[in-house]
Amino acid sequence: MSGRILVSRDGDIATVTLSNPEKLNAVNYAMWCDLATAMAELSADSSLRCVVLTGAGEAFAAGGDIEEFLVKRTNLEQALHYHDKVGAALDAVRDCPHPTVALIRGACVGGGLEIAGNCDLRIAGEGAKFGAPINKLGFSMYPGEMSGLLALAGPAVMSEILLEGRILSAAEAYAKGLLTRVVADAQLEDEVTATARRIAAGAPLVARWHKQWMRRLASGAPLTQEEKAASFAFLDTADYKEGLDAFLAKRKPAFKGC
Repeated sequence: MSGRILVSRDGDIATVTLSNPEKLNAVNYAMWCDLATAMAELSADSSLRCVVLTGAGEAFAAGGDIEEFLVKRTNLEQALHYHDKVGAALDAVRDCPHPTVALIRGACVGGGLEIAGNCDLRIAGEGAKFGAPINKLGFSMYPGEMSGLLALAGPAVMSEILLEGRILSAAEAYAKGLLTRVVADAQLEDEVTATARRIAAGAPLVARWHKQWMRRLASGAPLTQEEKAASFAFLDTADYKEGLDAFLAKRKPAFKGC
């Protein structure tokens, strides 16, 4: 079966690669399942500080594997099962406690856009393309897949993407808030590597707490006194002491994640 999820590691930075290059990394059922498994395993590894998600070759991912729908999504029962697996993979990306960075070149469409949209940061080469032209295929985006993009882009941009089915340039995607930054294609890997290293150099517990509190605040509900107190959990960490000591000594901190 074509299509794999590849995981590699460089110190405390892991890279997850969508690999189905013959189909511009179109994500098939097995890849969705393997992506969920890979992200769960990485999430459980407390020694990691950053996860980069990318595609093999010259694309991020050109959506789902449409040919597969002819045999794996032929009725309601199959469709619900299939897209629950897709939703589980997207949840695993979004729920990863480590900061996640999408390295985007080429096509980032449909399911590829959904994956990138659930990462914390999205850095694209100027030649990248974005969209979800599924209105031309006669099916709608599953609500469980839409939620991450909707939270990122808002209803106005999502309406444009889904109702027009138009493909956006990297510059337009950035202007609409879909991307963190856009760089020259030749500089993309260096920029993402530098970003991941900046993240990894910070206190890892702090990065995880920042992700946790941003999601909590997005709910709009007022914080309880217990939650306010919990936000100062850093006071009991060795990394907090190290950060202060390093600042006062004018040296680079060496955080341990504890």
